[in-house]
Amino acid sequence: MVRYRAIVAYDGSLYFGFQRQAGSTPTIQGTIEAAIEQVTRQTVTVIGAGRTDTGVHATGQVIAFDADWKHTPRQLWRALNARLPVTVALQSLEVVDAHFHPRFDARSRAYEYTLYVAEVRQPLLNAFAWHLWDRQPLNVTAMQAAAGLLVGVHDFGTFGQPPQGENTVRTVFASEIIEMPAPAFVMQMLRYRIEADAFLYRMVRRIVGALVRVGRGTLSLDEFATAFGAADSTWPNETAPAQGLCLTNVSY
Repeated sequence: MVRYRAIVAYDGSLYFGFQRQAGSTPTIQGTIEAAIEQVTRQTVTVIGAGRTDTGVHATGQVIAFDADWKHTPRQLWRALNARLPVTVALQSLEVVDAHFHPRFDARSRAYEYTLYVAEVRQPLLNAFAWHLWDRQPLNVTAMQAAAGLLVGVHDFGTFGQPPQGENTVRTVFASEIIEMPAPAFVMQMLRYRIEADAFLYRMVRRIVGALVRVGRGTLSLDEFATAFGAADSTWPNETAPAQGLCLTNVSY
């Protein structure tokens, strides 16, 4: 039995998150496991580095699985991609140590959230970005200042619930707003990038919701800082929609 590690990219629009669910509910884990079974004739369990939610995408998800395979890893990689749907693709596949665990061995994960400001929706963007109907650009300088407050070791209880236990302290290594070139008919296009040792449930999407309020001027920088410091999970705040979020990298 050999352990394989793969980097996976997927369009999460049609899937109910990464984690396998009961019945025929489409998930990323279930889809990959079905492809592996078709190729190897073995029932395997795929382990992921992050359990992305319904509608969330990935370009750098990391998975691992054990299988008996008599051919090369490249042949397995090509065979799996041939059987996966067009919405899921293994970007690479290699043999790793039998003790490697994508989730527990990860030192950090990075996510990006994309949003755009336009008076009219853009169909080619809507599957991968949050459309804000504002008539004027967001205040990027204020958003960048708010994002910078999140770097370091903090209690992020205001922005999410822990997947397990009660610990809401996380270490954020990077938190930044990047202004992107805007296509025609789009007033403004922004990308929020955050890297941390771990994340709370819906943490990134709740952060983005608050940053947008700062950019609109409906939440001051001081109010953002106060709410963040309170670590209050009951703080009323908009949660950004799933389609703008993408898991981009896992570091080991």
